[in-house]
Amino acid sequence: MDDRPIREAAAAICVRDGSLEPEVLVVERSAESRFLPGYIAFPGGAIEPDDVGHSLRWFGDDAHAQRAASIRELVEEVGLAVTAAGAFAAASLDPVDADPPRPGMLAEVCHWVAPPEVPVRFDARYFAVHVATAVEPVVDGREVVGAWWISPRALLDRWTDGAHKLYWPTWFTVGRLAACASSSEILDLRFETREPTDDEQASMPRHVMEQVP
Repeated sequence: MDDRPIREAAAAICVRDGSLEPEVLVVERSAESRFLPGYIAFPGGAIEPDDVGHSLRWFGDDAHAQRAASIRELVEEVGLAVTAAGAFAAASLDPVDADPPRPGMLAEVCHWVAPPEVPVRFDARYFAVHVATAVEPVVDGREVVGAWWISPRALLDRWTDGAHKLYWPTWFTVGRLAACASSSEILDLRFETREPTDDEQASMPRHVMEQVP
Protein backbone atom coordinates (compact mmCIF):
# COMPACT_ATOMS: atom_id res chain seq x y z
CA MET A 1 0.00 0.00 0.00
CA ASP A 2 1.32 3.42 -1.01
CA ASP A 3 0.89 5.73 1.99
CA ARG A 4 2.93 8.64 0.63
CA PRO A 5 1.07 11.96 0.75
CA ILE A 6 -0.26 13.34 -2.52
CA ARG A 7 0.41 17.06 -2.80
CA GLU A 8 -2.31 19.24 -4.28
CA ALA A 9 -0.98 21.41 -7.10
CA ALA A 10 -2.17 23.69 -9.88
CA ALA A 11 -1.02 24.88 -13.28
CA ALA A 12 -2.14 27.81 -15.42
CA ILE A 13 -2.61 27.46 -19.16
CA CYS A 14 -2.37 31.07 -20.33
CA VAL A 15 -3.62 31.42 -23.88
CA ARG A 16 -3.61 34.29 -26.35
CA ASP A 17 -4.37 34.82 -30.03
CA GLY A 18 -1.29 34.34 -32.20
CA SER A 19 -0.79 35.59 -35.73
CA LEU A 20 -1.71 32.21 -37.24
CA GLU A 21 -2.82 29.99 -34.35
CA PRO A 22 -3.33 30.22 -30.58
CA GLU A 23 -0.30 30.49 -28.33
CA VAL A 24 0.26 29.33 -24.77
CA LEU A 25 2.73 30.49 -22.14
CA VAL A 26 5.33 27.93 -21.12
CA VAL A 27 8.25 28.05 -18.72
CA GLU A 28 11.61 26.35 -18.44
CA ARG A 29 12.14 24.99 -14.95
CA SER A 30 15.46 25.70 -13.26
CA ALA A 31 18.19 23.07 -13.50
CA GLU A 32 18.36 23.31 -9.70
CA SER A 33 14.71 22.34 -9.25
CA ARG A 34 14.07 19.15 -7.28
CA PHE A 35 11.15 18.20 -9.52
CA LEU A 36 11.57 18.10 -13.31
CA PRO A 37 14.72 20.27 -13.59
CA GLY A 38 15.17 21.76 -17.04
CA TYR A 39 11.76 20.61 -18.27
CA ILE A 40 9.28 22.75 -20.18
CA ALA A 41 5.98 23.12 -18.32
CA PHE A 42 3.08 25.43 -17.64
CA PRO A 43 3.46 27.92 -14.78
CA GLY A 44 2.36 26.31 -11.56
CA GLY A 45 3.30 24.39 -8.46
CA ALA A 46 2.12 22.94 -5.18
CA ILE A 47 -0.54 24.54 -3.03
CA GLU A 48 0.80 26.56 -0.10
CA PRO A 49 -1.01 27.23 3.20
CA ASP A 50 -1.80 30.83 2.21
CA ASP A 51 -3.73 29.65 -0.86
CA VAL A 52 -6.70 28.69 1.31
CA GLY A 53 -6.83 32.27 2.54
CA HIS A 54 -6.44 33.57 -0.99
CA SER A 55 -9.35 31.39 -2.08
CA LEU A 56 -11.58 32.70 0.69
CA ARG A 57 -10.64 36.31 0.02
CA TRP A 58 -10.92 36.16 -3.77
CA PHE A 59 -13.75 33.68 -4.28
CA GLY A 60 -15.50 33.54 -0.90
CA ASP A 61 -14.93 29.77 -0.71
CA ASP A 62 -11.92 27.65 0.27
CA ALA A 63 -12.91 25.08 -2.38
CA HIS A 64 -10.99 27.15 -4.95
CA ALA A 65 -7.58 26.78 -3.27
CA GLN A 66 -6.01 25.13 -6.33
CA ARG A 67 -7.40 27.86 -8.59
CA ALA A 68 -5.96 30.44 -6.19
CA ALA A 69 -2.61 28.64 -6.26
CA SER A 70 -2.49 28.93 -10.06
CA ILE A 71 -3.02 32.69 -9.76
CA ARG A 72 -0.30 33.04 -7.13
CA GLU A 73 2.15 30.96 -9.15
CA LEU A 74 1.60 33.15 -12.21
CA VAL A 75 2.62 36.23 -10.26
CA GLU A 76 5.59 34.54 -8.61
CA GLU A 77 6.99 32.73 -11.64
CA VAL A 78 6.22 35.01 -14.59
CA GLY A 79 4.96 38.32 -13.16
CA LEU A 80 1.42 38.02 -14.48
CA ALA A 81 -1.67 38.92 -12.42
CA VAL A 82 -5.17 37.68 -13.27
CA THR A 83 -7.89 40.12 -12.20
CA ALA A 84 -11.54 40.76 -13.01
CA ALA A 85 -10.35 43.31 -15.57
CA GLY A 86 -8.05 40.83 -17.28
CA ALA A 87 -4.47 39.62 -16.99
CA PHE A 88 -1.52 42.00 -16.98
CA ALA A 89 2.04 42.38 -15.73
CA ALA A 90 2.45 42.71 -11.95
CA ALA A 91 5.12 42.04 -9.35
CA SER A 92 2.75 41.22 -6.48
CA LEU A 93 -0.73 39.93 -5.66
CA ASP A 94 -1.96 43.44 -4.85
CA PRO A 95 -3.89 43.84 -8.15
CA VAL A 96 -5.61 40.49 -7.56
CA ASP A 97 -6.55 41.48 -4.00
CA ALA A 98 -7.96 44.76 -5.28
CA ASP A 99 -9.98 43.24 -8.14
CA PRO A 100 -10.23 39.43 -7.89
CA PRO A 101 -11.21 37.46 -10.98
CA ARG A 102 -14.36 35.41 -11.17
CA PRO A 103 -13.74 31.65 -10.86
CA GLY A 104 -15.05 31.18 -14.41
CA MET A 105 -12.21 33.31 -15.76
CA LEU A 106 -9.91 30.39 -14.92
CA ALA A 107 -11.77 27.38 -16.27
CA GLU A 108 -10.59 23.92 -15.25
CA VAL A 109 -9.37 22.08 -18.34
CA CYS A 110 -8.13 18.83 -16.84
CA HIS A 111 -7.19 17.05 -13.62
CA TRP A 112 -4.03 14.97 -13.24
CA VAL A 113 -3.35 12.59 -10.35
CA ALA A 114 0.10 10.99 -10.40
CA PRO A 115 0.12 7.18 -10.18
CA PRO A 116 1.80 5.36 -7.26
CA GLU A 117 5.01 4.63 -9.17
CA VAL A 118 5.83 8.33 -9.64
CA PRO A 119 8.50 9.52 -7.13
CA VAL A 120 6.75 12.84 -6.42
CA ARG A 121 3.00 12.33 -6.26
CA PHE A 122 0.68 15.22 -7.06
CA ASP A 123 -3.00 15.96 -7.56
CA ALA A 124 -2.94 18.82 -10.08
CA ARG A 125 -5.70 20.83 -11.70
CA TYR A 126 -4.99 22.81 -14.88
CA PHE A 127 -6.81 26.11 -15.38
CA ALA A 128 -7.04 28.04 -18.66
CA VAL A 129 -7.10 31.84 -18.75
CA HIS A 130 -7.10 34.32 -21.62
CA VAL A 131 -4.28 36.88 -21.72
CA ALA A 132 -4.02 39.96 -23.91
CA THR A 133 -1.51 39.82 -26.74
CA ALA A 134 0.73 42.58 -25.34
CA VAL A 135 1.42 40.90 -21.98
CA GLU A 136 4.90 39.38 -21.74
CA PRO A 137 6.32 37.22 -18.93
CA VAL A 138 9.06 38.26 -16.51
CA VAL A 139 10.66 35.19 -14.93
CA ASP A 140 11.67 34.94 -11.29
CA GLY A 141 15.10 33.50 -12.17
CA ARG A 142 14.90 30.93 -9.38
CA GLU A 143 12.23 28.29 -10.01
CA VAL A 144 11.85 29.44 -13.61
CA VAL A 145 14.74 30.51 -15.87
CA GLY A 146 12.82 31.15 -19.08
CA ALA A 147 9.27 31.81 -20.30
CA TRP A 148 7.81 32.44 -23.72
CA TRP A 149 4.68 32.26 -25.86
CA ILE A 150 4.48 29.44 -28.38
CA SER A 151 1.80 27.59 -30.30
CA PRO A 152 1.13 24.07 -28.95
CA ARG A 153 1.95 22.58 -32.35
CA ALA A 154 5.30 24.37 -32.49
CA LEU A 155 6.09 23.17 -28.97
CA LEU A 156 5.40 19.58 -30.01
CA ASP A 157 7.66 20.07 -33.05
CA ARG A 158 10.49 21.22 -30.77
CA TRP A 159 9.90 18.24 -28.51
CA THR A 160 10.05 15.92 -31.53
CA ASP A 161 13.34 17.54 -32.57
CA GLY A 162 14.73 16.91 -29.08
CA ALA A 163 15.00 20.59 -28.16
CA HIS A 164 12.67 20.35 -25.15
CA LYS A 165 11.82 17.83 -22.45
CA LEU A 166 8.11 17.36 -21.68
CA TYR A 167 6.82 15.21 -18.84
CA TRP A 168 3.86 12.93 -19.65
CA PRO A 169 1.06 15.18 -18.25
CA THR A 170 2.50 18.19 -20.09
CA TRP A 171 3.05 16.25 -23.31
CA PHE A 172 -0.48 14.83 -23.28
CA THR A 173 -2.05 18.19 -22.42
CA VAL A 174 -0.11 20.03 -25.13
CA GLY A 175 -1.29 17.41 -27.62
CA ARG A 176 -4.90 18.20 -26.78
CA LEU A 177 -4.24 21.93 -27.02
CA ALA A 178 -2.60 21.47 -30.43
CA ALA A 179 -5.92 20.20 -31.82
CA CYS A 180 -7.58 23.55 -31.01
CA ALA A 181 -7.81 26.08 -33.83
CA SER A 182 -8.39 29.16 -31.68
CA SER A 183 -7.84 30.54 -28.20
CA SER A 184 -11.58 30.23 -27.51
CA GLU A 185 -11.42 26.51 -28.28
CA ILE A 186 -8.63 26.11 -25.72
CA LEU A 187 -10.62 28.03 -23.12
CA ASP A 188 -13.62 25.76 -23.76
CA LEU A 189 -11.54 22.55 -23.80
CA ARG A 190 -12.31 19.87 -21.21
CA PHE A 191 -10.75 16.42 -21.38
CA GLU A 192 -10.17 13.28 -19.35
CA THR A 193 -6.59 12.45 -18.52
CA ARG A 194 -5.01 9.01 -18.76
CA GLU A 195 -1.77 7.20 -18.12
CA PRO A 196 0.44 6.03 -21.02
CA THR A 197 -0.16 2.69 -22.66
CA ASP A 198 2.50 -0.02 -22.66
CA ASP A 199 3.31 0.82 -26.30
CA GLU A 200 3.73 4.50 -25.46
CA GLN A 201 5.99 3.71 -22.55
CA ALA A 202 8.15 1.58 -24.83
CA SER A 203 8.31 4.05 -27.72
CA MET A 204 8.49 7.44 -25.98
CA PRO A 205 11.79 9.10 -24.94
CA ARG A 206 12.58 8.14 -21.34
CA HIS A 207 12.23 11.72 -20.08
CA VAL A 208 8.52 11.72 -20.90
CA MET A 209 7.86 8.85 -18.49
CA GLU A 210 10.32 9.59 -15.71
CA GLN A 211 12.37 12.50 -14.47
CA VAL A 212 15.67 12.67 -16.36
CA PRO A 213 18.35 15.23 -15.40
